Amino acid sequence: MPVQYSRYLSQTRELAAQAADRILDIYQRGFEVDTKSDGSPLTDADRAAHKVIIAGLAKLSPDIPILSEESDNHVLDVRLKWKKFWLVDPLDGTREFIKRNDEFTVNIALIDNHRPVLGVVHIPVSGVSYFACDGDGAFRCDPGGDSQAIHVRMYRGGAATIATSRSHPGNDLADYLARFEQRQGSFQTLAMGSSIKLCLVAEGRVDIYPRLGPTSEWDTAAAQCVLEAAGGRVVDSKNSPLSYNKPSILNPWFFASGGGQHDWTAYLAETGQ
Repeated sequence: MPVQYSRYLSQTRELAAQAADRILDIYQRGFEVDTKSDGSPLTDADRAAHKVIIAGLAKLSPDIPILSEESDNHVLDVRLKWKKFWLVDPLDGTREFIKRNDEFTVNIALIDNHRPVLGVVHIPVSGVSYFACDGDGAFRCDPGGDSQAIHVRMYRGGAATIATSRSHPGNDLADYLARFEQRQGSFQTLAMGSSIKLCLVAEGRVDIYPRLGPTSEWDTAAAQCVLEAAGGRVVDSKNSPLSYNKPSILNPWFFASGGGQHDWTAYLAETGQ
């Protein structure tokens, strides 16, 4: 594992925990909700976590640029020149935060040559964190406990456990699940918010998370690093790994899956992405 990745991991985990503390302060005392230009919600917690992470990363690695969901628009205009950069979602799952269902995370990833090579996903309410560095495995750490290596489980056909988005299910997913049931039989779903879904695949609790709807690069990068380090995959409808720092910050539809060679794209309609 390249040293330039691993040396950032402990400090990045600490920054995620600090941001989580700020989020919880606001979560517990109450907050107002604003609306961004794209129609998505924004709270004081998003802003506070952003400030903590940006300041910490700038001190940790002054030579590496930073792109956060809450960055100024001019950062989006210059980012395509970057080979290596931090990609941050200070509060992934703002809708879950507003609903107070506890299913939101802090996501911090390091991107190098269009790939996530370091990822930290921290769940503020539970204190659970998932983290990985390229080539060094994936781990889960519970509050007060030691870090435990995590691994995906194998899928060889038949019944499956499928993660779904709590706030963004959609008709395309319903059609996908119907085709899966016709060919593979029974399945159970687990609805969850934010990037926790990919982490559930990484630790072997879920076989697949099909996301047939819009997401942005900061939503997936950190958890993709964790899942890939745990032995899984995150691919688009053509079975190509998700890549980062594209001209559009939006991801295509994707499939986050565990072990095995199963083609999860086979249940897409012909008109799917």
